[in-house]
Amino acid sequence: METTTPQPVCAQEALELLNCAAASPYDRDKCLALLDALRDCIAQKVLLALPLFLLCSLNLCLALIYLT
Repeated sequence: METTTPQPVCAQEALELLNCAAASPYDRDKCLALLDALRDCIAQKVLLALPLFLLCSLNLCLALIYLT
């Protein structure tokens, strides 16, 4: 059985931005677009995780985990 290593949230977007910032010549417009893409990814992941966080903070997390 093949094991996979989980990637950090928005890892691909972060890597692309880092590579852009290190590239020569530096393309400011491209890097700004990649920064926007990373920010969008982070915002999307946070919004998806927020409802579960709120449920857990209300001590409903155990019930949710039990039901799944």
